[in-house]
Amino acid sequence: MPISGGEILAQCLANEHVKYIFGIIGDQWNSFFDVLARKGDQLGIEFITTRHEASAAHMADAHARLTGEPGVCLGTVGPGAANLVGGVYAAYADSVPLVVLTAQNQTWRIYPDTGMTQGLDQINLFKPIVKWNAVVWTIDRIPELVQQAFRRALTGRPGPVQLDIPSNILYGTVDTPPPLILPSRYRPTNQPTAFPTLIGQAAQMLLDAEFPLIHPGAGVLWAEASEELVALAEHLSAGVTVSPSGRGTIPEDHPLAFEPGLQCGAFVQNCADVVLLVGGRLGDLDFWGKPPGWKTPENQKLIQIDIASEMIGVNREVDLALVGDAKSTLQFLLSEVKRRGEPKAPSPLLEQCQTSRQSFYQSQMEIAAKDTEPIHPLRLAKEVRDFFDRDAIICVDGGNSILWSLHLNRVYEPRSYLYACDSGHLGVGLPYAIGAKLVHPDRQVFLITGDGAFMFNIQELETAVRHNAPMIAIIANDRRYGMIAGVQHLLFEDRFYQVDFTDVRYDKIAKAMGCYGERVTKPKEIRLALKRALDSKLPAVIDVIIDRDANLNPPELALVGSVWLEGCTPPPVEEEKKEKKAVTEVVAS
Repeated sequence: MPISGGEILAQCLANEHVKYIFGIIGDQWNSFFDVLARKGDQLGIEFITTRHEASAAHMADAHARLTGEPGVCLGTVGPGAANLVGGVYAAYADSVPLVVLTAQNQTWRIYPDTGMTQGLDQINLFKPIVKWNAVVWTIDRIPELVQQAFRRALTGRPGPVQLDIPSNILYGTVDTPPPLILPSRYRPTNQPTAFPTLIGQAAQMLLDAEFPLIHPGAGVLWAEASEELVALAEHLSAGVTVSPSGRGTIPEDHPLAFEPGLQCGAFVQNCADVVLLVGGRLGDLDFWGKPPGWKTPENQKLIQIDIASEMIGVNREVDLALVGDAKSTLQFLLSEVKRRGEPKAPSPLLEQCQTSRQSFYQSQMEIAAKDTEPIHPLRLAKEVRDFFDRDAIICVDGGNSILWSLHLNRVYEPRSYLYACDSGHLGVGLPYAIGAKLVHPDRQVFLITGDGAFMFNIQELETAVRHNAPMIAIIANDRRYGMIAGVQHLLFEDRFYQVDFTDVRYDKIAKAMGCYGERVTKPKEIRLALKRALDSKLPAVIDVIIDRDANLNPPELALVGSVWLEGCTPPPVEEEKKEKKAVTEVVAS
């Protein structure tokens, strides 16, 4: 019996154990969707229809971060594919494996396009934000190219890939379906480990260090190596400065852990004489691994573990490079460290760092304890984290709302923190939370977001209701783009421009879409509102009015701004120019 390209594609995805596909339907995809309509339960695939394709990519992104398997998203030809780009870029920036499926016009009308409606060069559109992409020119190559897509997404440093599939390939048929191969027979199931001799050298360097430091990135989470990392830190009495993308690698109430934050982190990093960088890159929020955030290379040795050789030595030269998977390499490193020496006693420098961290944390707690109105952002962060379970999945979105929550919104479990770290992409929070609740329906999922970020994808509240994803969104509402206003406050003498909004009733919008909604204006109402939201068993929005003046200057905004705007000095305003000109003329005369 003839079988369509759409059905072959569905069987290939089922062979990869794909559970969810996120996207929006389109005519070119109908042969594929008809298969899901008839055989979706049999194949084990559920399609999640979103209200915008970028949200579909964000939900697939969340699925990948929480499961370690590629998320799958889909868009139709032209505008559908183009709308995926924002979500795919955020995943690409954070090295998240996605399989992006785009429908295309017929093979005889594309590359180059012949003037078809919705014609678009989708291959070159996606090329800068995917690891690999290809056009499926014939039906019999669907299995081969699906296999290659999943292999490329997962092998080495993970990332998004794209398959561009013409409509006549999806609708066309063949008499005999191509054979399917089990994933274990065409892609590696074991990741590479660094050379044993180099692991031995790293072990000795760490044992000889006066104050060793471990700096984990997201690669530790992808490798599921948190247990090994914590055990190594404990044996070495090493401080652990968690990068923003590596949150969850170590419980943030562990005595050796130092939460993300440039001020506290830089102090600890400047004390270490040997640093072990695992599964991450030293980017701008890590001061590129250079002073003043770190010691000079002459005074601080760097050991780097990364599965991708091209990531070794980026921004900071290394003393020892270990190319290999974080989990297997840390396992051998831990074994070698234990073989060579007893557990190290804590350095006096570590105790100084712990005292400094506790002092900073206590100062934040004192502010958070105040019952001031409007609500201080720190009070909101504390109340929210205290309310939810230790293993709750935390999603964050926005600008200043993220900075405020760095220290009091602690992360305790691996794969429980979702944030578009390297892109800083606004609008990810709500789709992340929905995707997280679909993946883990039995765990609490909450989102802390700014009101500006929340409006990017507010329409997905209806998606949450339709697919029964009762996450809770908490909006830190200052009625403006808070981070931009903060920079205008710090650098431009409060000349606020195009940052303020009208007062939108997000709680009422939520109710109109079938969610639970409530506005909160008093600090003591936060916990009660969260309880009512949780008890409703509905997707929920808690709209919290925060102190917009206090929100202008969160911890580390000035430091973040100095990193992002390095070498940029605000030009003098016109009045200042006139004054300088007048002074110059007087002096000249």
